[in-house]
Amino acid sequence: MSTPHIDAEMGDFAPVVLMPGDPLRATHIAERHLEDARLVTNIRNASGYTGTYEGVAVSVMTSGMGMPSAAIYMTELYRFYGVETIIRVGTAGVFDPSLNLRRIVAATECITNSSIPGHLLPDENLMLAPTQELVTKAVRIALQEGLDLVTGKIFTTDLFYEPDQNLTANMAADGVLCVEMETAGLYALAKSEGRQALSLLTMSDHLTTGESLSSAERQVTLDEMIEFALKVAVADSEAIA
Repeated sequence: MSTPHIDAEMGDFAPVVLMPGDPLRATHIAERHLEDARLVTNIRNASGYTGTYEGVAVSVMTSGMGMPSAAIYMTELYRFYGVETIIRVGTAGVFDPSLNLRRIVAATECITNSSIPGHLLPDENLMLAPTQELVTKAVRIALQEGLDLVTGKIFTTDLFYEPDQNLTANMAADGVLCVEMETAGLYALAKSEGRQALSLLTMSDHLTTGESLSSAERQVTLDEMIEFALKVAVADSEAIA
């Protein structure tokens, strides 16, 4: 049962999927963090894998960059492959001057300049938010692991090269923590499809100070976030017999 963008059979994907933007990062997660991972789809090099973590089935699937690309894979996973939960694992640019690089943010609210959420939820008051149960799990696990998790509002943009030179200062003044390109689509789709979603983001570039992580720092930091995301993904799940 393949779809136009995913060449997999029903049952190939676990109920919970981690979703990075980068196809190479999906492969890295499967090879480094999952046990017995197998490739289940690879149309246009959009890689998807299923394996286990702590004995629980988990999948990983790339989204590509931006909401138009991400929405394709999210919709097909939710609608045609029985996926119940998608956890985005990505990077973000920092607005808040007090928020340091390498911090992990759980996006508890999202604003956007995109029209995509409005098309998906035309009759809704567009409050773009994650599944509260997943936020609760994330906060609980962060406390257990001694992880200083940040929660708050983020901005999803359709424009990587932002023409508004005052955007960073204005967003920081409004209490927006960071910017990325997929979360608003995920939250709108989860709501429209009646599914679950959470976005976890590593702060990789500081738009106020100009700092950024080196390639080595970025990889180590992302591995820490991925392990955290996997713990959230399997929390309260029963191991495979």
